[in-house]
Amino acid sequence: MRMTLKVWRQKGRHGSGSFGTYPMDDVNPDMSMLECLDVLNEHLMAKGEEPIAFEHDCREGICGSCGFMINGEAHGPLPATTVCQLTMRHFKDGSELVLEPWRAKPFPLIKDLVVDRRAFDRIIASGGYISVATGSAPDGNAILVSKEVSDRAMDAAACIGCGACVAACPNAAAALFTGAKISHLSILPQGKPERDRRAVSMVAQMNEEGFGGCTNIGECTAACPKEIALEVIATMNRDYTRGSWRERDNLVTTIRPFTEWSTGSKLKVDPLQS
Repeated sequence: MRMTLKVWRQKGRHGSGSFGTYPMDDVNPDMSMLECLDVLNEHLMAKGEEPIAFEHDCREGICGSCGFMINGEAHGPLPATTVCQLTMRHFKDGSELVLEPWRAKPFPLIKDLVVDRRAFDRIIASGGYISVATGSAPDGNAILVSKEVSDRAMDAAACIGCGACVAACPNAAAALFTGAKISHLSILPQGKPERDRRAVSMVAQMNEEGFGGCTNIGECTAACPKEIALEVIATMNRDYTRGSWRERDNLVTTIRPFTEWSTGSKLKVDPLQS
């Protein structure tokens, strides 16, 4: 197959970027999109050019690392599919594919197709966990959970934190991600004791990161490779409303966003926010 890849090239967050055009005549239709980029990078390095930076890990649609825009669609045109699962046979011979990173202020660009998604990590760190040590797994009959409840929790827990919901949303909202991380814990009995505080803290951190407000457009769930349902946003809103009343006398602290990568092993805070 023949393909032309137009890839966004940018050396760093503060630099200027532009599209690089790369014709390819040796695209195997069974390649994944990431394998196609691997082949392209081999050609670039053979010519002494800098390879394209893109993120990946498991290449099995589980880790959420590999996402970028393909012709204006998060993860490409195939529903419920991550970039690493998308094969080149889903495109026509001779197609031109435009590859861009996620475009959202809370996801500052690191290089080329790689963005900083630590904002999601900080949202989880603010309350997306159960703080009580539960020890080993309890007996299956010790805590009764109905099939309906467990299915809803598992559906929400399927979120891989790729950021496609933010990239697809016109408002760059993180409501689907945050709602999924709140819901999969609050639905289950083990997560109910901290339900109110969790919702208030995670929503506060989401706002601190600068994500836009949700206006129920629904692009997030359409772009989500795990098809997380919009109902998790309703669960988040309900828990946040109730938690805001019950936790009104408790101080909510947030984690200050990191905006830069240091050259060493430690993270550096933006001095303008110090």
